[in-house]
Amino acid sequence: QVRLVESGGGLVQTGGSLRLSCVASGLTFSIYAMGWFRRAPGKERAFVAAINWSGESTDYGDSVKGRFTISRDNAKNTVFLQMNSLKPEETGGYYCAGGYGMQVVTSTPNKLNYWGRGTQVNVSS
Repeated sequence: QVRLVESGGGLVQTGGSLRLSCVASGLTFSIYAMGWFRRAPGKERAFVAAINWSGESTDYGDSVKGRFTISRDNAKNTVFLQMNSLKPEETGGYYCAGGYGMQVVTSTPNKLNYWGRGTQVNVSS
């Protein structure tokens, strides 16, 4: 059974930082591109960041470029999201997901194979 389990969310003040983790099990983690997405109440799911299978290629949503960093450790089946200079509008559930290829992550997330259950991030103003 494939599982993606996110952690690291919490309450932080505007301008603060959090580091999210997503641990995968039940799949060959190293062959999948991985991504992070945010869903806020009343809003559509938003792409946050993506990383290819090797970690050599990354992509970010326009609003987080320069502040967020995605990385992965294939030996530990884990993908990370370092979030700096957080803003209140970035409050929401953060979900990791995996699929075949970066383009699926960035362009067609509905086709992603696996999703976690999310971790909540609250940024106070």
